[in-house]
Amino acid sequence: MAVPAPGPIGEQRAEDLEWAASDPSTPGIGHQMLVVTAVRGADSPSGLNEGRRSLVCLKPAKVIAHPWAFGLEETIGIIIQSPCFSGEKLKGRWTHQKSVLFPHHAVLLTELQVLHVDFLKQENAISHHTKEFHTSSPVFRRGQVFHLRLALNQPLQSYHELKLQFSTGLNPSIIRHTLVELDPRKPSDHHNWQASLRNESGKEVTVAVTSTPNAIVGRYQLHVKTGSHILKSEENILYLLFNPWCKEDTVFLPDEEERKEYILNDTGGHYVGVAGSIKYRPWNFGQFEKNILDCCISLLSETSLKPTDRRDPVLVCRAMCALMSVEKGKGVLLGNWSGDYKGGTAPYRWTGSTQILQQYHNTKQAVCFGQCWVFAGVLTTVLRALGVPARSVTAFNSAHDTEKNLTVDMYVNEKGEKLSNRSYDSVWNFHVWTDAWMKRPDLPKGYDGWQVVDGTPQERSQGVFRCGPSPLAAIHKGDIFVVYDTRFVFSEVNGDRLIWLVKTVNGQEELHLISMETSSIGKNISTKAVGQERRRDITYEYKYPEGSSEERQVMDHAFLLLSSEREHRRPVKENFLHVSVKSEDVLLGKPVNFTVIIKRKTAALQNVNISGSFELQLYTGKRVAKLCTLKKTSQIQGQVSEVNLTLDSKTYINSLAILDDEPVIKGFFLVEIVESKEIMASEVFLSFQYPEFSIELPNTGRVGQLLVCNCIFKNTLAIPLTDVKFSLESLGIASPQISDHGTVQPGETIEYKMKCTPVKTGPKKFIIKFSSKQVKEINAQKIVLITK
Repeated sequence: MAVPAPGPIGEQRAEDLEWAASDPSTPGIGHQMLVVTAVRGADSPSGLNEGRRSLVCLKPAKVIAHPWAFGLEETIGIIIQSPCFSGEKLKGRWTHQKSVLFPHHAVLLTELQVLHVDFLKQENAISHHTKEFHTSSPVFRRGQVFHLRLALNQPLQSYHELKLQFSTGLNPSIIRHTLVELDPRKPSDHHNWQASLRNESGKEVTVAVTSTPNAIVGRYQLHVKTGSHILKSEENILYLLFNPWCKEDTVFLPDEEERKEYILNDTGGHYVGVAGSIKYRPWNFGQFEKNILDCCISLLSETSLKPTDRRDPVLVCRAMCALMSVEKGKGVLLGNWSGDYKGGTAPYRWTGSTQILQQYHNTKQAVCFGQCWVFAGVLTTVLRALGVPARSVTAFNSAHDTEKNLTVDMYVNEKGEKLSNRSYDSVWNFHVWTDAWMKRPDLPKGYDGWQVVDGTPQERSQGVFRCGPSPLAAIHKGDIFVVYDTRFVFSEVNGDRLIWLVKTVNGQEELHLISMETSSIGKNISTKAVGQERRRDITYEYKYPEGSSEERQVMDHAFLLLSSEREHRRPVKENFLHVSVKSEDVLLGKPVNFTVIIKRKTAALQNVNISGSFELQLYTGKRVAKLCTLKKTSQIQGQVSEVNLTLDSKTYINSLAILDDEPVIKGFFLVEIVESKEIMASEVFLSFQYPEFSIELPNTGRVGQLLVCNCIFKNTLAIPLTDVKFSLESLGIASPQISDHGTVQPGETIEYKMKCTPVKTGPKKFIIKFSSKQVKEINAQKIVLITK
């Protein structure tokens, strides 16, 4: 049927359009949106509303938008919705009468629609350094351009509306900065986000989008608006991260090698043990593994942060610290220092963050169990995933100053036994935390750079277990009241250690300061070297050299600040006697030799009483078992003298299976000069050496092909080892491998082949661990190049 000639306007027009829409012979009948465009207009007449009503009454078409333009020679566009028209042109000529505005020439077109958004994931991932993330959502870094390709239902025209809407959080709005609307053909004033058309090719357009360098970090949804149509799809989810490659971002890190280490390196380790015998514990950070970034983004929504707070790495790091340990049903890990790990995994058995975060992501239940290096490893993973440069740091002889007086006080009786009820201060053999890199615009100038953030639940900060970010610059200068928690961190690495002897005289207790150690706290502060598998000592970044005038000036400055808050007298002691103790690590099961070094201001012949109290403890200083007390009286002559004591292996060997932790032997020595009655004290910590075990792994492997690791262990100890296990973990395989081997007798050799199948290409670190009830862990590692 032919389209009838145009007749008088008004109801006639409505009938004609209705007829054309319902006639099955009309070309292009479909189920599309239609656009009516008038190319000629007139002044706004009184009959305008009547014309609008006539369109509204169309059946089945209806008006859904009405962009009338007023004034002579203006173009008028009307968008109507019809189930019957498609993209074919329908031309008609109308007249206007009675001063009513009618189109001289009408064209019916389908409304513009975006059919699909291509995030150009691979192309963008390379420039954004996010190609390693194993996630379905595209991952971008803020302050940097990314490109989108839009597939349209027709070529983009000048009169088409096209807007991109990026939203984050609940109930997004422009006012709250959680909704950004961009027109790629107009300059943006939406929080400095920008969008522009880069390429138009037929029914495809490429849009370049640049987020602001201080954009909210987290999960965004993209909606594309074209007129009345809005493309909403759960597929259009993207993640926006901090950007250490962007100079305007507050986490900008200028050195490329450091960015590779502190953002892109997914393996590393922690340093543990005691100050005199540092051990390396490998750790897979695994920030690119499956579900890890999804978990980290989800953690952001579990915090109490407002969406705009997620712009600030200071607040994000502080919030992530709080979520490392479980409290009130929220948190990734449950801490446990009891030595009893039934119902969970002993902390020393973890070799990486991946399993922990994947388990938490799947269950939303705290993972059992964690200790300081586990909390630090997971927090380092989370921060690297979110784009904050982070490194794992260990301080040996790390103090816990519960009294917040910048000293660590220890009280002992006349037998040299610690009186725990006097003070809750403690010194950990080592403590591991995370350093995060950022600017501190919330502070006066001079506090940018590395910041301590500690997820181990030790002390509450503003009512929550967390610590930091505390600037290393503030710690170094003794500015203890700089936020956050700098006083606590300062005393961890730079406090003075006081030992008090509690004597009973005539039924009354008397306190005698017998030792004041100014250089025993915060030793050998360590992190992994950039780009190398070796330890880097960064003690100098935290404090001046021990004993230097600058170091004492910093302590004086800190004490002065402390006294401004409350009355506080710093103890003073003049030493005429100095005592130290040294001991070499010994193979487990062998006797332990201690050397007591006595320095005096006189060389005269004197008698000395030495009492050594020994106990088995955790690395946190918690006593597990009292071993024995050794006493010795000797004559000394000369200003420097040495006295030797030996601890028999029988005193400790049967206690090793008491705890499911790495054992440490602590020796506390009281030295008294008989003639002068002067007493001094010192202590020493000892960790054990274990037999080595060998592994045989090929240098290369292929994805999908079996890889065999041959593990060989000989028990060279004089005791049987029980509950023996081998474990293998790598970011190149789907899941860790564990095998049980029961008991290994003295002198016995076991050999076991562990089989795995690589699933990812690249150089992959394989961590193999031997453990037992007596020997808690022996680690070996090798990098294998995996190819397709």
